[in-house]
Amino acid sequence: MTHLSRRTRLAAPGAALGLTAALLVTATTSAHGQQADGQRHTEKVPTSIGYGGAVTSVDPEASAAGLQVLKEGGNAVDAAIATAATLGVTEPFSTGIGGGGFFVYYDAATGQVHTIDGRETAPESMPHDAFIDPSTGKPYNFTPELVTSGVSVGVPGSLATWQSALDQWGTTSLAQALKPAIAVARRGFVVDPTFHQQTEENKVRFDAFTSTRKLYLPNGDAPKVGSIFHNPDLANTYQLLAQRGLQPFYNGDIGAEIVRTVHNPPKTSTTTLPIPTGFMERSDLAAYHTIDRAPTHVNYRGYDVYGMAPASSGGSTVGEALNILGQFDMSSMSTAQQLHHYLEASALAFADRGKYVGDPAYVDVPLSDLLSPTFAAERACQIDPTKALSKPVAAGDVTSYDGQCDTPSAATTSSGDHEGLSTSNLTVADKWGDVVEYTLTIEQTGGSGIVLPHRGFLLNNELTDFDAVYDPADPNNIQGGKRPRSSISPTIVLNNGKPWLALGSPGGSTIITTVLQMLVDRIDRGMTIEQAIADPRGSQRNTTSVTAEQSFIDTYGPLLAPLGHTFSPAGAPGTTAAEIGAATAIEFGPQGLITAVSEPVRRGGGSALVVTPAP
Repeated sequence: MTHLSRRTRLAAPGAALGLTAALLVTATTSAHGQQADGQRHTEKVPTSIGYGGAVTSVDPEASAAGLQVLKEGGNAVDAAIATAATLGVTEPFSTGIGGGGFFVYYDAATGQVHTIDGRETAPESMPHDAFIDPSTGKPYNFTPELVTSGVSVGVPGSLATWQSALDQWGTTSLAQALKPAIAVARRGFVVDPTFHQQTEENKVRFDAFTSTRKLYLPNGDAPKVGSIFHNPDLANTYQLLAQRGLQPFYNGDIGAEIVRTVHNPPKTSTTTLPIPTGFMERSDLAAYHTIDRAPTHVNYRGYDVYGMAPASSGGSTVGEALNILGQFDMSSMSTAQQLHHYLEASALAFADRGKYVGDPAYVDVPLSDLLSPTFAAERACQIDPTKALSKPVAAGDVTSYDGQCDTPSAATTSSGDHEGLSTSNLTVADKWGDVVEYTLTIEQTGGSGIVLPHRGFLLNNELTDFDAVYDPADPNNIQGGKRPRSSISPTIVLNNGKPWLALGSPGGSTIITTVLQMLVDRIDRGMTIEQAIADPRGSQRNTTSVTAEQSFIDTYGPLLAPLGHTFSPAGAPGTTAAEIGAATAIEFGPQGLITAVSEPVRRGGGSALVVTPAP
């Protein structure tokens, strides 16, 4: 059932009845954000300022689809689902109905923040040793073996998330929200350098499956930059879902095909990859459900920061780090000290994340303790302004803390994170003041590498977010039915009860540090939101060195090295892994002014559009 506020019923009757056929086309945007219907949308506009609502994502086709929904009278939720579905067409290696995500929504009518946990789940029959190679007794190599497999595929949650969001807060149907994506999949989109490069980087994995090779490696090679890429199978899949809802996916033919493919992946005769098979059954799909969770909340220098609760670790870890930083007068510090404290607070929060955070249906997560200002005050005592802590640092004791500076804990070991660096993020606002921050993913760039035959979408490999070796004390161990811990951090910031900033990013466990760094840059370092999204990024996740973009090392390394920080490049130069994140954000100014931003450079730049550009 769709729940419409009185405001929406009166203000958007056309949307409530179903958006017009104009949604069947996307648009081309000028440098000022204006649209011309009927053309492919290729121009990327990283920043737009104006009124009446906004959409920002990494892709111009997706942003244009969402903007068209807003112009047709839809609200932020309607536009977010249309944007997400189109990202499933144009950003298929990052998102899609084969994956899941986390949805954060601010309802202007009530002033409340809501969230949907659409995380993938492990099959009920998945054993603790699912990631152990029976031939060796040791864990499968993470890449390319484990990430390219049926065993890594979790029960997808994206479609259920879209339906839940529309039912609770939308003004249109799933069928109408899918129309722009169907149009783009049928008429095709222009292959950009990022799409081509991501295909090339996954060539061995994609060539392992007949269905994936057919779609993404025509004639044995990646689609050329500038060519038009069509996905009629995905268009047909979306059309079926538009006609019949979620039934074919969770209780029908598509679900049966997912299960069959997980158990018997369509391997090519030439692949040398082992491709372990999975445990999913049709009952796992039928039992899947999203969860409406209370958001996390901390107050940082007068701003109310809302995020995603476990099974995501995003809200708790960003929130704890902000609470730690709140013990210091960051704005009066030098750049070196600001970044030093940012990195140290992140390491401390990551230590606690590793010890305590997992799926709350299986783990007693001490969320109120992790977000306690008193606990943060005690953790802040660990930070020495003269030198970096020896990493990894120990987790704090949530059973005994008083906010006082006691003797520091001894160093401890830290398990590595294997979360995929892909994923996609979108931010939407409408003219009524509703805001959506949504991060959705299939995990690894290219997910499991398996395109569901004749359906046109990739299956996720989210279960690789579990720790491979079972430890009963580990909150993120493998258990049937469990949601693996995520770092997805969609964040909405209120000022005096009204939206001030919404932001999020892809990037695996660096999502947390990207969101945290942008907040520190904007609030403490006095940057504009445009500067904050472009700032070079460094990520300290309780490891011996800071993972950083080369530009961060070049710009800030000389300031931080004297304090004992060391650096490791995020990835090989010229690869997509060399970048950290691909954020989007919207900032809300006076008299309804909106500043929508996307990446100016990372992932080839993004697309931020407003309904009515400022003169």
